[in-house]
Amino acid sequence: MKKKFYITTPIYYPSAEAHIGHAYCTTVCDILARYKRMRGVPTYFLTGTDEHGEKIQKKAQEKGVTPQQYVDEIADKFKQLWKAMRISNDDFIRTTEDRHTKVVQDIFTTLYNNDDIYLGKYEGWYCTPCESFWTDTQVGEEHLCPDCHRPVHRASEESYFFKTNKYLPQLLEYMDQNPKFILPLSRKNEMMNTFIKPGLNDLCVSRTSFDWGVQIRENPKHVIYVWMDALSNYITALGYGSDNQEKFKKFWEDPDCEIVHIVGADISRFHVIYWPMFLMGLNLRLPDRVFVHGLLDLNGEKMSKSRGNVINPVDLINRYGVDTVRWYLAREMTFGSDGKFTPELFVERINMDLANNYGNLINRTSSMIIKYFGGVVPELTAPLSEFDKKMKSLQDATVKLYESSMDDLKLTEGLACVMEYLNGANKYIEETTPWVLAKENRIDELKNVMCVLANAIVCASIMLKPALVESFDKVMKQFNVPEQLQNYENNVYSFCPLSGVQVTKESPLFPRLDKAIEVEFISSLSNKK
Repeated sequence: MKKKFYITTPIYYPSAEAHIGHAYCTTVCDILARYKRMRGVPTYFLTGTDEHGEKIQKKAQEKGVTPQQYVDEIADKFKQLWKAMRISNDDFIRTTEDRHTKVVQDIFTTLYNNDDIYLGKYEGWYCTPCESFWTDTQVGEEHLCPDCHRPVHRASEESYFFKTNKYLPQLLEYMDQNPKFILPLSRKNEMMNTFIKPGLNDLCVSRTSFDWGVQIRENPKHVIYVWMDALSNYITALGYGSDNQEKFKKFWEDPDCEIVHIVGADISRFHVIYWPMFLMGLNLRLPDRVFVHGLLDLNGEKMSKSRGNVINPVDLINRYGVDTVRWYLAREMTFGSDGKFTPELFVERINMDLANNYGNLINRTSSMIIKYFGGVVPELTAPLSEFDKKMKSLQDATVKLYESSMDDLKLTEGLACVMEYLNGANKYIEETTPWVLAKENRIDELKNVMCVLANAIVCASIMLKPALVESFDKVMKQFNVPEQLQNYENNVYSFCPLSGVQVTKESPLFPRLDKAIEVEFISSLSNKK
């Protein structure tokens, strides 16, 4: 594990308000950032909005406002959503900010002077929603965008182009030498077979048909095209090209900092092909990993504001609490694969993991400690039973798997192994039968069981803390855990360090959801217009 960590979401396009699809990627990044901080790793977490382009300009015209007014309103709503989701980002970059636009102009100038960019003319098929040019082969006979499948139109204009093939050999070498640069591996194969092997065209990096963008100093009738503008945010937010480059040196230039971009499948090619090439042209290091997460659909359809089939996470938070929403997003989808949101899956996942497993264990354990020992967690006494030893082995294995999974960005596996640990604790109750131990007055054995259970809950809660941000404090308070034992290293590497504290009985942390009622409610949130 490297000594520092820099993680980014893609910067989201504010053509409409954020929905649960955006929340998925941001929540995943937040959990990974919180995990690294919990392990004592200096961490920087960036998100933001990509605010230029023809689509934004048209949206603003339709609404009768300036493009800046339009993006100001939606960017603010993104920020409000991240606050509601308890996202712990260190910065929120907007591509309309001076700290970004001025440096993007400098980046263009540097690449232009380096003979990486030349002036030419573009003729081809253009998709306005995706802001992408395509060839005849790519759009096919039906003239549809290969990304979003909407109609494209012919466009011809003077443009600046970036020489992609100049850096292709260097990029391919980097990919070979760094097998985890693009994850999952299937995404690397997709990039190679779909875009690189058929022949990579030079990339259009300027437009003249609209003016809502970063103006090129060398030729002011051109604005810098979306991807050179947008992708540069990952370094402009750190202060690259500014008077204060302390953060850039710490989280980009330092080879002991791991740089991770988390992006959606629909924009992966820009991040794994063109962004590394821009960095090569600037003589800067490349990211360690670009992780392409799957797309989240709703009831079998890709979420889209235009289709009216999106869900606002705030509606779910208001009813179920932020932790349940964060948990579903992190746990239900296998990180790196496509997933779906359905009301049924949401209710089933929350009931299975949080109500029946985690919450039920807390309720049973606290009730038994109060019943048998007046609410005081007893000390562990020798000798340990075979069941006690099995729980110790399970804890050791869980912590090891949890750390290796989270460090390797295998988020789903990391959280799943903690759930298995909690399953093991529930099974431990059935195996040790504490009610029988109490009836037979086998007090030392009963003390061990209560101590092991209380400590299993605290240990699991610490590992779940990056995902369940509000529940953690509630559990620590209910079990009266001293602050030093809330620290990751002080707890998870020890077996049963907690004893002598007073446990209280609280209302269920995660009440079981009535499936019929809640499915109906969630379905009402996504009714199509």
